[in-house]
This record gives sequence, C-alpha cells and structure tokens, in this order.
Amino acid sequence: MKQHVRYVTSSDGVNVAWAELGRGMPLVKAATWLTHLQYDLESPVWSHWTGFLGEHFRYIRYDERGCGMSDWQVPDLASSTHWLDDLEAVVDAAGIDRPFALLGISQGAATAIRYAVKHPHRVSHLILYGGYALGCNLLDDPPNARDTFRAVREAMRVGWGSNNPAFRQLFTSRFLPDGTQAQLDWFNELCRRTVPPGNACALMDARGDVDVHGLVPQVRVPTLVLHAPRDAVVPFSQGRYLAGNIPGAGFVELDSGNHVLLENEPAWAEFRRAVLEFTGLAATADQESSALSRREREILALLCEGASNAQIGWKLGISEKTVRNHVSHLYAKIGVRSRSEAIVRSHRHGLPA
Repeated sequence: MKQHVRYVTSSDGVNVAWAELGRGMPLVKAATWLTHLQYDLESPVWSHWTGFLGEHFRYIRYDERGCGMSDWQVPDLASSTHWLDDLEAVVDAAGIDRPFALLGISQGAATAIRYAVKHPHRVSHLILYGGYALGCNLLDDPPNARDTFRAVREAMRVGWGSNNPAFRQLFTSRFLPDGTQAQLDWFNELCRRTVPPGNACALMDARGDVDVHGLVPQVRVPTLVLHAPRDAVVPFSQGRYLAGNIPGAGFVELDSGNHVLLENEPAWAEFRRAVLEFTGLAATADQESSALSRREREILALLCEGASNAQIGWKLGISEKTVRNHVSHLYAKIGVRSRSEAIVRSHRHGLPA
C-alpha cells in the first residue's frame, strides 16, 4: 500500500497533515495524539492498525494539531474546540462522496461523537474504541482518577523533553502495560519526537476537560463501542457509559489491559473481527470465500506463497495451462485483474483459509 500525505488548512489557519491509503469503503480516524503519519507505518505500536485498516478500507487519518506532521506552533491548544473543525476540514479535503465509517480512539471518540451528531447523514458507521465522554478532570469514578491525572500531568511538565525517559515512562506504561520493552522504548521516543513539552501539557489539559456527555444520547447513527476492562488510561465505566447511552449501540468487551491494542494479543484479533462484522465486510468475505471451489482455494493459497503457475501445476499435479484457466476464473470470482490484486484481496478477507 502506498500512502499519500497532504495538508489542509483548518478554519483558523492551522495546517493539518492528513494521509490516505487503501481502497474501498471510506473510513476516517479522528485524530489522537502521539501519532506521526510517517513513523506510524514502521512502529511496533501503530503499524498493525494502519495495515489492517488500509487493507480493508480507504483509510484516512491525520495528525492532531500540535503533533506529528501538523503545525506545532498553535495557539489555544488547551481547548478541544478546534478538534471538530480539523476533522471537518480533512473530510472535505479527502472529497468523500458517500457516507463513511468514522473511528474514534481514546479522546478521538469525543470528536467522532461531535461529528456524528452534527453530520449524521455523512456517517454510515461510528466505531468508538477506548473512548470517553468525560475527561479525567471531571470524573469521580474511579475515586482516584483526578489525582492520578494530575500526577501524570505534573510528571509530563517536569520531564517530557528530557533525554531521560523515566518521566515519559510513567505516561507510556499506562498505555501499554503489557507491551514489550521494544514497544515501550519506541513509544517513549515517539512522545519526544512528535510532541514538544509545552504542547504535551496543553493537550493533556484539553483531554482532562473533555465533556460530550450531553451529546451522547443525540447520536443517531449505527454505533459500535469497544473497550478493554483493564484499560488504565480510560476507565471501563466510560466505555459502558457510551454503549448504554448511545441509542442502539453495540458493545464489545476486549480482554486487554492495553489502551492501544498490540498485534500479538487476542484482543486485537477480536477487534478486527468485530469491526469487519459491524461494517459488513465480514459478510462480503464469507460470500467470496463460499464462491471459490476447493481447487481455486488451493491455487489462491499458493499464489499468496509466491508460487509461479508452473510451480502451482507441479504441486497440484495439473498442467500449467490448467492453472492459467483456474487463475482466470478465480480472478473473475473475486473481482481482481492481477496476481498482486488477488494477493491483497486474499489477505484482506482470509480467502484461502
């Protein structure tokens, strides 16, 4: 997949970096911080998210103002009032001409809720993972939520830009308590490289003051809420609140303690399955899979392994001409025109399985 990075100017003149990759149903991710459009493609924390969403959707994402490749010198970062404007600007710049899926992760859920309430006709599916309606400065549950938030905020103020990662470790270990040392080291470095100290504190303050609880009951689009019960960043009660107060919302409990799901944990596989089912892509995969004969499945599996037509024929005991005929029929059934497209389609839907 090839990524295309562009810039759009928000309503107050801030340059917001956005990118897209993949094809198919549009899915827009509302911005979270601690992302970088370029670094994320190689990271052990975000690359599997980008890969999965880019393989199944026309995946559009952007760096939050003050972070990553977007403008860093931005006034009034401690306010969340511009988050909706930035999302609207990116959606318009992407030229999406049909209803799209909207993904809100962590504080991005609040932005996604605001957008869905304001533009219900534009959102086909609302997906909220690890989200919240009230920031930690406004929470009474759990009882120590405000104290913990302020302690982490103070540690950020003192040591975010330091070469010693100890202060950032206090922050990142809450995001990835089950992460490997390599993943934690990468996340620590991402913090320093993508958000300067002053911006980090201002953005943390903005997250603490989020309040969209009055908008939650106004959501009128199909919604799926996913949350991990041991999430140390956003209490599980916040996920249940969203699911219980958004009319008709579905809820999936993910067995994880990580705020950002890691590739090797079962919860990540459950997240992928739930998203594909919710957006209707799992049904498409089932239909395509059932349409293939056993021989076509075998050939597709060997194509994905990189075998040539001659090698496939040798392994299956059939002529190379017969393989070519099977491949032509296979392409027609799954709607592709080349070997590379067939491999992408296969990985996207698990067709050879």
